[in-house]
Amino acid sequence: QVQLVESGGGLVQPGGSLRLSCAASGIIFRNSAMSWYRQAPGKAREWVARISSGGTTQYADSVKGRFTISRDNAKNTVYLQMYSLKPEDTAVYTCNNHPYWGQGTQVTVSS
Repeated sequence: QVQLVESGGGLVQPGGSLRLSCAASGIIFRNSAMSWYRQAPGKAREWVARISSGGTTQYADSVKGRFTISRDNAKNTVYLQMYSLKPEDTAVYTCNNHPYWGQGTQVTVSS
């Protein structure tokens, strides 16, 4: 039974910060690449960031320099640290380990 459970979303002012967490179970986490995606209402799901099993990171241009993905293999958890948040960052953020998805956590950046 694979589960990916996100937490840490909420309401934040523009320029603020949040740290999202995704706790994984039912997978061999240390061997798994993990990704974050986001989707705003009426828009397509957008890839945000990826971290390989070895710790190599990749980011979408829209978040590069503001977001940091990291992992703690001892806790089977991947994080997304978000700084300098903008209203356009408002979305449901989900974590992914292909083909598995979490349910998502809402991030709202007020304008």
